[in-house]
Amino acid sequence: MARNVNFDLGHPLIESGLESPADEEGVHDSFHQLIAEQIHNGGLDDAFELQQLQKELDDESRDNVAHLSSSGPERNERRNQGRLVGMQDDEQLDPATSERWSSATLKILSSMPSRTIGRNRGAIISQYYNRTMQLRRRKQSRPSIQDFSRSARPSIRGYGIETDGADAEANKRDRLVNNLQNLSVSDRVRMLRAMPLSISEKTELRKLALQKERRTLSSKQIPCCSRLKYYIIIAARQSWYSWLSFVHSLQLWQVALKRVSGRFGSGVLSYFLFLKTLLFFNLFLFLMTGVFVVLPQAVHPPALFNNTRAFTGLELFTGAGYFSDSVMYYGYYCNCTLRTSCTNQSAAQYISVSNGTSMDCTLKHLPYKMPLAYFFTIGMAYFVTCIILVYSMSKSFGRSFRIDKSHSILAIKAFCSWDFKVIKKSSVKLMSGNICTQLKELLAEVNCKHTKKTLCQNLWRVAVHCLAWAICVASTTACVLAIYFFSDHMHRNLQQSSRSVTMNPLLKEASLLALPVVVSFINLLLPIMFKLAAWMEEYESPTVRTYVAISRNLMLKVSVLGVLCYHWLGRVAAEPNSLGLKCWESFVGQELYRFLLIDFIFTLLDTLFGEFLWRLFSEKVLKKKRKPVFDIAKNVLDLIYGQTLAWLGVLFTPLLPAVQILKLLLLFYIKKGSVMMNCQAPSRPYRVSQMTTIFITLLCFPSFLGASVCVTYTMWSITPSSSCGPFRELKTMFQAGKRWVEDLEKENPNLSMLARAHSFLVENPLFLFVGAGIFLIVIYFHSQVVDGQRKIIGLLQEQIENEGEDKKFLITRLQSIHEQRRTSARRLTSQDSNC
Repeated sequence: MARNVNFDLGHPLIESGLESPADEEGVHDSFHQLIAEQIHNGGLDDAFELQQLQKELDDESRDNVAHLSSSGPERNERRNQGRLVGMQDDEQLDPATSERWSSATLKILSSMPSRTIGRNRGAIISQYYNRTMQLRRRKQSRPSIQDFSRSARPSIRGYGIETDGADAEANKRDRLVNNLQNLSVSDRVRMLRAMPLSISEKTELRKLALQKERRTLSSKQIPCCSRLKYYIIIAARQSWYSWLSFVHSLQLWQVALKRVSGRFGSGVLSYFLFLKTLLFFNLFLFLMTGVFVVLPQAVHPPALFNNTRAFTGLELFTGAGYFSDSVMYYGYYCNCTLRTSCTNQSAAQYISVSNGTSMDCTLKHLPYKMPLAYFFTIGMAYFVTCIILVYSMSKSFGRSFRIDKSHSILAIKAFCSWDFKVIKKSSVKLMSGNICTQLKELLAEVNCKHTKKTLCQNLWRVAVHCLAWAICVASTTACVLAIYFFSDHMHRNLQQSSRSVTMNPLLKEASLLALPVVVSFINLLLPIMFKLAAWMEEYESPTVRTYVAISRNLMLKVSVLGVLCYHWLGRVAAEPNSLGLKCWESFVGQELYRFLLIDFIFTLLDTLFGEFLWRLFSEKVLKKKRKPVFDIAKNVLDLIYGQTLAWLGVLFTPLLPAVQILKLLLLFYIKKGSVMMNCQAPSRPYRVSQMTTIFITLLCFPSFLGASVCVTYTMWSITPSSSCGPFRELKTMFQAGKRWVEDLEKENPNLSMLARAHSFLVENPLFLFVGAGIFLIVIYFHSQVVDGQRKIIGLLQEQIENEGEDKKFLITRLQSIHEQRRTSARRLTSQDSNC
């Protein structure tokens, strides 16, 4: 690879004899002189290396630089200047070569960009004159300067540049100033920033452009109407920016998330960001079901449901009793057509006849069929949620799985992270803590060292890992079998209680809480065993330990949900009459409500006993300042478990997303307070750059995909209840859409294509598989594009590292040569003085 060396940043020899940007002629002549001296002094190796560098630089300059082809007095004069630079006294070189630069200094110099190699000032000014001309020519739709390439070494090929002397350069400079003066302020600033010139030259260009602009404005008197138009445009733009700033300040939990990030790092922050994401998902589901299903039925309540049950308070835990005959559950919704313009709001408009349709009202305007609304609302909610999840997952893949080396962004984080607009003392303290935590995480990755172990140690480590996984798998299997047999026992007890008449209804409802309590207790107890297994394994990397904990907790949650889905859809839905249930869908909805509520209660108990009381015990009894560390894996999998229950319950309980919203809101403030008060930051800070991507992936595939399969199976294969719900007297829920399409085709034969499309898209399972395949293909191609970008970025970073090594080599070589020259000169001086 050719060495791309930036001489204008390299050595004081070059800085003393050359102006900025670098004059390549002086550099090349200085190299010729150094090579000749090395050959004369016998340093053949050094001379050979410098000669190789000279050849490479000559080749590169021959390809890229047009001004090097100039000949005549200018070239001879530059060579003489270069030789004069090389023949300077040692006293002039003493300030620069008196001390050898340290390795840190060389590292910083090697990381500086090579932006002006191969170009003089005239070439740069000519190139940016052409750029400003191109920008001015686009009068109708002038683009932003951000659209231009920000290459570190812009090429000047194709511009026809010739160095015609000082007059031509001054002429180009004046034309560049004219073009800058005609640009807008923002474009002018960005163009000046992109110019690879010194600060003084940029300042001079900016002053000249401003002076010319002021003279132009003073010579042209702006009319009053134009001035008023400009004032209106400026006021509107300032108002728009103020509105954007106000909207940005209204982001949910912005300050709280910054405090968590500044104190605990990105790992704990990822949990709260994931909770915020789930909150928006449930808000979308609530709006969909509320607007299209719950609100129309609440405005037109069915007269057949007269809720005469008294409220006892136990309904808040069981979801039954008073809530059974309400819009909260599936059984409340009718299978009739709502007439928004009916003059008589009597029960006649809701009473269904034998064919499943309602009686006509006096006015037939805007009919709203509840079966179709219920079916298509649930279907569209799942479909849109799937699209959002796939888009979020692919976007998260692109953000987190790119090349993001800690040593490459450490300097950026240290020198470019501060926001100088922050003036409040609390905000300054918060931002400094946040940057400090991020630097700790980056330094922990940089300083991470992997110790090599012997064969016996590796075998022992593999044996410990196998034992820990065996314990985790065995305990998970035992707990899942226990839930299976206990649910079967509860099913039999429910059958017996349905036959007995003397049993207290309140006691019967309270007994339904047994299964949710057992499942929640297992979900609380088993992760503690997983922690003990991880403590036995002694993982070196905190990131690996977190991912292993996530995989084990995921194994537990998926197994438990699989057993519960079989219990609800395989036992309860298959034999509803044996349980004495008139509406098994409402019973399943109540079960999901109970599981969601009990899971929230056990989460509060875990926060109380696992974090608060443990902190008090550690401080008061053990006399230690160590606090518990926030368990990211367990808490995130608890969120995914609760969200899966919410997605399963949308079909049976349309208002279950509202319950999930309240749960997540309370959970955020409880967890945030507990983390800030009871927990401490990890002893070994680590940066989890891909944690959010892992969470979204788990939410999409095990959680949403499993819930979608269960809901689709329910709509497709299970027979609905015959006495309740919008799909009564139908064999499957899918027949509601089919019957509607058949009615439309009978009324209007021209709509036969609609019937064919419905049968192909909705009733045919092949469409679902094709849609899922398309989503997977999109994700695959996006991951391949990201992988290609990673490889390209890796090659570019390798090229930058090689360029830095070349710079360090050249700097050290020049220093050693000049030190040898200075030493030999001192020896000659001392010999002369002795003589």
